[in-house]
Amino acid sequence: MRIRSLGVIDDAVVELSPGFTAVTGETGAGKTMVVTSLGLLLGGRADAGLVRIGSKAAVVEGRIVLPPDTPAARRAEEAGAELDDGALLISRTLSAEGRSRAHLGGRSVPVGLLGELASDLVAVHGQTDQQGLLRPARQRQALDRYAGYAVAGPLGEYTVAYQRLRTVAAELEELTTRARERAAEADRLRFGLEEIAAAEPQPGEDAELAAEAERLRHAEALATAATAAHGALAGNPEDLEAVDAGALVAGAHRALEAVRSHDPALAALADRIGEIGILLTDVAGELAGYAGDLDADPLRLAAVEERRSVLTHLVRKYGTEDGDPAGPGGGDIAGVLAWAERSAARLAELEGDDDRIGGLAAERDELRGRLSELARTLTDARTEAAKRLADAVTTELAQLAMPHARVSIDIRQTDAPDGIEVDGRTVAFGPAGADEVELLLAPHPGAPARPIAKGASGGELSRVMLAVEVVFAGASPVPTYLFDEVDAGVGGKAAVEVGRRLARLARSAQVVVVTHLPQVAAFADRHLVVEKTHDGSVTRSGVQAMEGEDRIRELSRMLAGQEDSELARAHAEELLAAARAAAGGPEEPGEAGKPG
Repeated sequence: MRIRSLGVIDDAVVELSPGFTAVTGETGAGKTMVVTSLGLLLGGRADAGLVRIGSKAAVVEGRIVLPPDTPAARRAEEAGAELDDGALLISRTLSAEGRSRAHLGGRSVPVGLLGELASDLVAVHGQTDQQGLLRPARQRQALDRYAGYAVAGPLGEYTVAYQRLRTVAAELEELTTRARERAAEADRLRFGLEEIAAAEPQPGEDAELAAEAERLRHAEALATAATAAHGALAGNPEDLEAVDAGALVAGAHRALEAVRSHDPALAALADRIGEIGILLTDVAGELAGYAGDLDADPLRLAAVEERRSVLTHLVRKYGTEDGDPAGPGGGDIAGVLAWAERSAARLAELEGDDDRIGGLAAERDELRGRLSELARTLTDARTEAAKRLADAVTTELAQLAMPHARVSIDIRQTDAPDGIEVDGRTVAFGPAGADEVELLLAPHPGAPARPIAKGASGGELSRVMLAVEVVFAGASPVPTYLFDEVDAGVGGKAAVEVGRRLARLARSAQVVVVTHLPQVAAFADRHLVVEKTHDGSVTRSGVQAMEGEDRIRELSRMLAGQEDSELARAHAEELLAAARAAAGGPEEPGEAGKPG
């Protein structure tokens, strides 16, 4: 990796060994920035506060060698990335303003894609992960992860059923708790529908009645006007000398007909006058019929006004926005009919609530039964996996200078009156089943097994957590493991065993350890030291690979804080010799990881 302008690091290159690489340095030298840099390359959260003061942006570039047929390589190629001689080039840029950019194999990619690759490339284990494992919920998640598909399969089915049960229970709660409100709504809708049905309004009836009422109120004036208009068009039989429009038009038509054969233009005008005459005759006939049919009956007017009053009442209540809770009406009979249609559908829904409640209650009971079966399956799978995980962690503790410690995993359920039935008990349940998982430790024979958060000393807790991490690392298919000061609180012989165990893990995978323990660093194939310059920055030359005399001097500093102490140097040489003997490797453990 190359790191520029990140935290205390100005410019540094970190070359990691294929085997076991230890990263050491004084407090504040920037060891954590090595972990942070790797996290950024793998899609970790970008914090603008990480950009070195005075710089515009921080840049981390990495080169990861991986076989072409791995899931990570295939996913990168699908995104358009290209491998460079079997290596995947990744870069991440973080600006001081908080903007972040990512490049993969020469292509700009979303940061989320780096996160997708992370699970196939590197497993990071740090003190934060250890503290998280103190919580029972995290311990259950860790157990489920260790169990694999034996838990993941039924847990997926359980999760679907659990979410459906929550939905069904919420609907039942809404139906039952609002029963009174829904009954009142049904009564109001039923009354309105009955009132409308009794009136039997017809589409457009209100407009037709309004027009009829207007006509009846002015019947006498309308009849007089129609009669006068008829006389003007067709003449008055009682007044033989009166001239009407029909007679005048007929005379004009006769005059033109006599000469139409002499000029086609005049013939056309004669035809048009003939059409006018026909139209006048038709209009005159209709006026006569209108005047004869006009009804001036006051009883009919009263009936029309009464019917309009009924319809106006319906429109006011159901055909306007204020009177229509189901939606805006049209302010007319059309709005009333629309309200009736919507309300009938809503009433049918409300009246079907009893059937819905029955159906939902049956589905709820069926889901609870299904959850009971799946919860029992989860308990069995977790119990079997818990035995294997506890034995594996106990074996690891024996390698970490705790030969008599015993780890066990307690799986229990809590009684709850509103829970699900599991093995004859009614127990509480949640989104992950009915099990409560807790990691227990008996540090020596005869000691009671107690929760690790309460029954372990600081050093014991660190070793238990490291053992758990190593077990998970051994079961994970990733090629690289990063341990960030997980050996805190460990010292002496236990620290030697931690180094020995990490070195053993490095035989099958690349292991990077940020540590403050010389006993751990002595087992490394490659020893990197992060050094600050006098102005507090870390430059390219500030990350040095320690070999030979330089490595002895760094281990002396870690042992006694004095690089030139003869006693510390002797102890450092003894540590390296012990690590060499334990690993069965070359004279200098730092040579083991060098490429040939």
